[in-house]
Amino acid sequence: MTDTVIPSKTERLNRMIARVKGIPPVPVAVVYPCDKESLKGPVQAAEAGVIAPVLVGPEAKIRAIAAEFGIDLKNLRIVEASDSHAACAEAIRLVHAGEAEALMKGSLHTDELMGAIVSRANNLRTPRRISHVFVMDVPTYPRPMLITDAAVNIAPSLEEKADITQNAIYLAHALGVPEPRVAILAAVETVNPKMQSTLEAAALCKMADRGQIKGGVLDGPLAFDNAVSADAARIKGIKSPVAGQADIFVVPGLEAGNMLFKQLEYLSHALTAGVVLGAKVPVILTSRADTAETRVASCVVAAQLAHANRQGN
Repeated sequence: MTDTVIPSKTERLNRMIARVKGIPPVPVAVVYPCDKESLKGPVQAAEAGVIAPVLVGPEAKIRAIAAEFGIDLKNLRIVEASDSHAACAEAIRLVHAGEAEALMKGSLHTDELMGAIVSRANNLRTPRRISHVFVMDVPTYPRPMLITDAAVNIAPSLEEKADITQNAIYLAHALGVPEPRVAILAAVETVNPKMQSTLEAAALCKMADRGQIKGGVLDGPLAFDNAVSADAARIKGIKSPVAGQADIFVVPGLEAGNMLFKQLEYLSHALTAGVVLGAKVPVILTSRADTAETRVASCVVAAQLAHANRQGN
């Protein structure tokens, strides 16, 4: 028996970066990059030609962190902001001024940045619900896995799930998947009136049939094994254009999605990227504990999305 060789995360990250070669670097306002990883990530993405970061925060503190950890800022632009709250406001100003095409979370709390983004006063909202997608390169799966929503919407309603699904479809288009296969996940693959997630999965599929969700092929409810394994679907007698080859995985709620993506990241050696959709610009949203590697991967995804926005897609 031959052991399966899993490419390193660095190798897979380099393959991701290759997808945006030839695309002009996307100007990104990095909000309060005031620790090692949140500063190192955008700098590495800049070195790879993925983004053109604008560092928004207290300049003296940013430069001190760069000096402490040997991070070469290479004359990157720094916009002074005294604290994280001021950095949010200044970064949003840069977006409205056309000086940034995406936002990136630094070392501030997620709630603070997202609060500024969803505030109607800041004019970054669109008619669609704001949602999050994890884009995961899992070595044992032959295509990127888009998992949504595992970070923003805790217990989304049917209407909110429709927006969550549509946002993920638009992202898949930007990543080069013209008609993504969307698995609406539940614990089982049959409609059970006692399980709300199965009812909503069926409703989402009918909404797609009626053109209320566009651009993808939906099926559900599907249990996770049916979504990723054609054999599992065949054994259970499931005939589906999505089963065994899903691109997008719409989870029932945040808790299920959070557990799923962390299992893939920590037990399956997945390379993870995270982005918020539904605002006027993509938001690179990573955990404060995430490595610079994850931050660079997230920059690649946001760059592809920003490029698609430039093309009017």
